[in-house]
Amino acid sequence: MKISARLLLARAGIAALLLASASAVQAQAAATQAPEAIIIAAQTYLQEQLASLPGEASIAIDPPRTDRLAPCDDLAPFLPSGMKLRSRMTVGVRCNTAKGWTAYVQASVSVAGHYYVASRLIAAGQALTPADLDAREGDLVSLPPGAITDPQAVAGMTAAFRINAGQPIRSSSLRNAQSVQRGTNVRINARGNGFMVSSEGEAMGNAAPGAVVQVRTAGGQVVSGVVRNATLVEIQL
Repeated sequence: MKISARLLLARAGIAALLLASASAVQAQAAATQAPEAIIIAAQTYLQEQLASLPGEASIAIDPPRTDRLAPCDDLAPFLPSGMKLRSRMTVGVRCNTAKGWTAYVQASVSVAGHYYVASRLIAAGQALTPADLDAREGDLVSLPPGAITDPQAVAGMTAAFRINAGQPIRSSSLRNAQSVQRGTNVRINARGNGFMVSSEGEAMGNAAPGAVVQVRTAGGQVVSGVVRNATLVEIQL
């Protein structure tokens, strides 16, 4: 079967066009940022952010569009202003080069673990015991901030306000039994070199043992001291 020279030239032209097109696609791919690098940067960053939660983390990143992003070998992930860890969230990835850019990716995160709820109604001021806690299993990321995941964290604590049965126990709802409470009368021990002077005053804030609290003395003076227990504040002169 004979093939005309014209047909051969046509086929050669088509082959050349296909080769040129493929080369152009490869060149364009080489000139844009690989999306895998952005995904890895965001995943690694989120793993670090979730490391404090005691459970198994799961992270899924939506594929980003990178057709307009130049290649970059200095990627810095970050959380946008006001963004906190939550089940569905945004992560920023910044290219720190002279011709830098910033991309945002959507992420789904969860941490499967145990947390604790009130096993019964806990009245304000009541000291908590292990019997007051029930363990639950769920996504720790979706819990209210400060949710208790370690039952030992309630040792020596009292309820700052009423906690309903089944409600997650939060650090903000607990108070150290030895903490000073605003408005309560405390003894002030002012210690110097070889002497100590005691007086009384009113605590102007809440503070745990070891923390600094301001106290208004009977004469109206405001002093700062270190909390030793629920009724004692010490001042080092």
